[in-house]
Amino acid sequence: MNTEYINRVELQGIIGSVRKYNVGGRNGFQLTLATNRTYKDRDGNVIIETQWSCCSGWEGEGVDTSLLEKGQTVHLTGRLRSQRYTAADGEERSSTEVLVHSLGPAV
Repeated sequence: MNTEYINRVELQGIIGSVRKYNVGGRNGFQLTLATNRTYKDRDGNVIIETQWSCCSGWEGEGVDTSLLEKGQTVHLTGRLRSQRYTAADGEERSSTEVLVHSLGPAV
């Protein structure tokens, strides 16, 4: 069976928060990204729905870290990664984040 699977995410939005760090000489980052969806409800009222996404990656080719400031509008591509873990309170939790492959100014 030769099946090809795709795990690709493309987002354009506004950076909410940024955390930069260094691990073993490599610069990494975590950020939250707000994306909006606008639509009208049955009564014609405009609804703006905001989705927050957690994103992380490493500085390098395809990632312009000079754009990593709160309020900047960026365009990124990456892939999804989901994790399950046990929190300090003993509850099972899960999270999904975008692992960033490229990041640049919004088009």
